[in-house]
Amino acid sequence: MKAKILDIKGNEKSIINVPKIFESTVREDIVAKVLESKKKQQPYSPSPVAGKQHAAKGKVRHIRHVWRSGYGRGASRVPRKIFSRKGSQFNWEGAEVPQAKGGMRAHPPKIIQFMKNLKVNKKELKIAFESALSATAQEKYLLRKYPILKKLDKETPFIVSSEILKLKTKELLKSIKSILGEELFEKSVRKKSVRAGRGKLRGRKYKSNAGMIFVLGENEKLKTNLFDTQNVRKLGIEDLARGGVGRLTIYTEEAIKNLGEKKK
Repeated sequence: MKAKILDIKGNEKSIINVPKIFESTVREDIVAKVLESKKKQQPYSPSPVAGKQHAAKGKVRHIRHVWRSGYGRGASRVPRKIFSRKGSQFNWEGAEVPQAKGGMRAHPPKIIQFMKNLKVNKKELKIAFESALSATAQEKYLLRKYPILKKLDKETPFIVSSEILKLKTKELLKSIKSILGEELFEKSVRKKSVRAGRGKLRGRKYKSNAGMIFVLGENEKLKTNLFDTQNVRKLGIEDLARGGVGRLTIYTEEAIKNLGEKKK
């Protein structure tokens, strides 16, 4: 499979043979399975000693002639903390149990329920990575997420000369706009907005789109907050298939060479 290398102005610079991995069959089912296994939820639970930090002395027993007995008082058998006493008469109050003031929660979430270690076979991980990478170069999958591509008549995958990394931020954005086109560039920029509805009161005030990912070679660096960047050594399924297969991706010339060496 051959692909164009574009210069910083979006014009064709040369043509190269891309690695065979870009022609792999896309297995969306395996990609979905791997993404599901990599989902993580922040574990949360109350403190292990919540509701127990008091001087309650166990359950009240209903036996005659026993110290601290509730016999004949019409008191339920719940742990109680003593505020004051006179002989065998107590000024006490229920504690520890869920229905008592300051008591523990009835059935709180427990840390262990968040420790889900879903395992995926090594061959499936390999197939998922190849599928996610291949989908970034196939129009069929890109058009699902970016229908505007049909109008723009752009060839995929997007491979740019490594010279683009030497540009300053303003010139870099101008260059990417000329490579992708103005309409597609708007989709590629990561945007953050305030969520509609109740979610904003529940610890998820903001939401953002996936945007584009810029894949760099092993010895390349780029700092920007407008879109995701990832080194080819650390490139994973979550990077390439965020929001589903066919994420908009730009590769540098060196990144393509490194991918070819990686698969030899």
